[in-house]
Amino acid sequence: MKKRLLCIIPAVVMLLSNPVTVYAVTEAEVEAVGKEAAAGSIFIWFLCAIAFLKISQKIDSFMSSLGINVGHTGGSMMAELMIAARGFSTAKSLTGNSMFRGGSYHGGTTSNTSFMNGGLAGAVGRRFGQSAASTMTGQKHNPVSRMAFEASLKKGGEFANNVTGAVAQGNISYTGSMTGKQAAQALTSYLGQNDMADAPSYRNVEIGGGRIMGTEVSVEHPNGTEFGMYSTEQYMAPEGHYETVIAADNSMWYRQYAEDTVDRTPYMKESGEIAYREHIVQRLPAMPKRKERV
Repeated sequence: MKKRLLCIIPAVVMLLSNPVTVYAVTEAEVEAVGKEAAAGSIFIWFLCAIAFLKISQKIDSFMSSLGINVGHTGGSMMAELMIAARGFSTAKSLTGNSMFRGGSYHGGTTSNTSFMNGGLAGAVGRRFGQSAASTMTGQKHNPVSRMAFEASLKKGGEFANNVTGAVAQGNISYTGSMTGKQAAQALTSYLGQNDMADAPSYRNVEIGGGRIMGTEVSVEHPNGTEFGMYSTEQYMAPEGHYETVIAADNSMWYRQYAEDTVDRTPYMKESGEIAYREHIVQRLPAMPKRKERV
């Protein structure tokens, strides 16, 4: 059996090492088949290149186990992701920058005019979005995903808003939560406030599990006040005063601010009677009930 494998493996290696003609894509050819079809073909070519590297690595590992010295083919996942990213850029230029257009990562509708919708390309696009979401919640460390998110966030881009929406409406035990300074910046973009005059600023923000909590500093709340936002798809309408806001991904949220509440602290008088010291504090109303628990 081992002798047979030693005969088969070199034959496979020689077959894979045969030169393959690579044809350049001219502008005329792109116009002939259409920009969407050309972009899809280029994208699939890059995926095939990555698959070839993976197969080569498997063959190398198997030959090494037989005691045959081989060279290392392929690279790390980071290098392969860089190849895919370059493929994304090429395809994006052919489709008029419509790479991530048409929907969010948590079930939004998509446009049929974008090559990223459905099929293999759509699956890869969603996977890249999931990787960015996991990176921004600290569950994974992917520098490429982080760079893509931060670049999109600076200009209030759709990619960053879709990732923020996926984290905001995701299952916190699976997706995690986004916190810190970048969560505050993400919330500003998610609410479409990047270009607003006198836009609010946020601190102590936590995004995830159908909730967005934090402190808002604005013209109406110059000293800062706590707020809570709850997804209308996951939570019942809260009690007391609230407003409904629409985020960048067209999701709807109930928003409440902390209200003046009388805080009563009991103490005992010299006579032995119980009395209360009362003072006014700002406190968020009780969190509304989740729909699946009603």
